[in-house]
Amino acid sequence: MIISLHIENIAVVKRLYVDLSGGFTVLTGETGAGKSIIIDSLNLLLGCRADKELIRSGEDKASVSAMFCDIGDECRSLLCELGIECEEDGVLLSRAITQSGSSARINGRAVTLSMLREVSGKLFGIHGQNDNQQLLDPQNHIKLIDSYTSNGELLEKYSQKYREILATRCEIDSADRDTMEKARLCEILKFQIKDIDSVKPKKNEEQELEEIVARLSSAEKINKCRMLIDKALRGGEKGGAIYLVDRAKTASDAVAESLPEATVLADRLSNVRYELEDIAAEMSAMTDFCDEDPTAKLDKAQSRLDAISKLKRKYGGSVEEVIAFRDDAVARLEALENSEVYREELEKKLGMLCSEADRICDTLREKRREGARGLVESVTETLRFLDMPKVRFEVRITPSKDFLPSGKDNLEFMISANPGEPLMPMAKIASGGELARIMLALKNALNRLDGIGTVVFDEIDTGISGKTSRKVGIKLKEIGRESQVICVTHSAQIASLADNHFYISKREVEGRTETALRLLDSEERVGEIARILGGINITDAQRAAAKEMLDERENY
Repeated sequence: MIISLHIENIAVVKRLYVDLSGGFTVLTGETGAGKSIIIDSLNLLLGCRADKELIRSGEDKASVSAMFCDIGDECRSLLCELGIECEEDGVLLSRAITQSGSSARINGRAVTLSMLREVSGKLFGIHGQNDNQQLLDPQNHIKLIDSYTSNGELLEKYSQKYREILATRCEIDSADRDTMEKARLCEILKFQIKDIDSVKPKKNEEQELEEIVARLSSAEKINKCRMLIDKALRGGEKGGAIYLVDRAKTASDAVAESLPEATVLADRLSNVRYELEDIAAEMSAMTDFCDEDPTAKLDKAQSRLDAISKLKRKYGGSVEEVIAFRDDAVARLEALENSEVYREELEKKLGMLCSEADRICDTLREKRREGARGLVESVTETLRFLDMPKVRFEVRITPSKDFLPSGKDNLEFMISANPGEPLMPMAKIASGGELARIMLALKNALNRLDGIGTVVFDEIDTGISGKTSRKVGIKLKEIGRESQVICVTHSAQIASLADNHFYISKREVEGRTETALRLLDSEERVGEIARILGGINITDAQRAAAKEMLDERENY
C-alpha cells in the first residue's frame, strides 16, 4: 500500500506531502480544488503519458513519488528479475517531467517507462469513468474473465501456438503463389547462384589477395633489395659476409691450440655463418615468384578482388554475407522447386499446431465457463446490494470458428437491469450509474485475486446518489478491509464511511494559487460532510445529519 505521497510543481500544486494509512480513505473538496491533480500524479507513476503542460507555470521541473510497503512476493520477484534492490519490503516509485521529456526511477535507480508500468501495475490500480466506459467494449470482458480465473499461464502457452499458426499460414500462402511468379523467382535465384558460383568466393580470401597485390606492386623494389642482400651476404668482388665470417673462423681455429678461448669464438662465428645463410635463403624464398611473371600474377589477383567486390555490392557487405546469401538462395530455390512437398509438410505442421491449440482452447473455455459462473454469482449479489435488485447478469461465451488472439471464444457481458427485459449487451442498456456499480461489483470480485495492495477510485459515485451511494460506500469499506482503498468522491454518503478523510483546498500564497491537502479531525469531518450535503450556509440540521452519518459508520 501507499504510505507516503509527494507531489511537486504539478499544475496548481506547489509542494504536497501526505502520509497515508491502510483501510478506506476518501478525498473531498470543492470543484476545481485539485482532486484531479492527485489522480493525474498517480497516473504518472503508472507510466501514463507525461504532458509538459502539467508543469506548474514558471517552473522547470515537476515530480511525483510514492513509497509503498507490504508489496507482496510477486512484486518482489519482479523487482529481482529487473535487477532492482528492494530493502525491507518497501519500494519507492518516482517520475520527473521537464520541458524536454520525463524520467522514471525505482528505489533511486533509473528505469524505462515499461519497467515502471510493470512494477507499478503490481502495486496499485486506478478506476475511473474511463474504466467504466471500457466495460462497454466486449474485448475487455474476456480479459476480466481470464483475470478472475487466473488463466495467465494457459494464455501464454496458447499465444505461442497462435503465433506459430499465423507464421505457418503465411508460409503456406507464400508456397501457394501462382506458377508464373514461382518460375520468375526460380530464374532470379538461379541467376544469383550462378553469378556467385562463377567467382566462388572463400572466407578470408580477400585479405590474402590484398597481401599478394601489395607484394607484387613492389616487385621491382623487392628484387633490387633481394639482390643487394644476396650480394652482401654471399659474394661480390671483395667477398660476401659469409666468406669473411668463414675466414674469421679459420683464423680463430688456427690459434685455438695457443689460445683455448678462441675455440668459443670460433663456435660463435659458426653460428653467425649459419644465421647469415638462413637469412639469405629466407629472403630468396620470400621474393620467389615461382618463375611467374609478377605483372601477370598482379593482374590476376586484382581481377579476382574486383570480381569479389562486385559480388559484395550486389549480395552483401562482406564475403561471409555473400556466401550466406547464396546458401539462402539455394534453400529458397529448393523450396520453390519442391513446393508441393514443402506445402504438404507445412499443412501437416499446421494441423499439429491447430490440434495442440484446440486442446488449450478447450481447457480455456472450460475454465472460463466455470469462472463465469462464480463471477456471475458474485457480481449479481453485489449489484443487488447496490440497489439493482432485479438485475440479471450473464457471461455469454460463443465458440469461434477460427483462432483469435485469446483463444476460440467470443465473450460478452450481458445484462438486464429491469424485470421482464431481455438480456442485452452492456453497451446498449447500461447507464453511467449502472456502469459505475458494475465496475465496483467486478472489482469487488477480482480484488482477492489480482494481488494489488492499493485501489484508487476516481468519482465512483458518478450517476448515483442517496441510498445507493451509501451502499457503494459500504462496499468500498469492505474492500478496504483487505486492500488500501483511496476514493475521490463528491458523495457525503460515501465520504462519511471512510476510515480516513482528507480535504483538498485551494489557497493564495504570494499571489499564486496553491493546492493543499490535510487530514480532517472528527469535528472538521462533520463540517465537510455537512458542506457536501448542500446549502450555501451550513445549518445545524445539516451538521446533525452529518454527525449521524459519521456515527453510523461504526455499524458497517
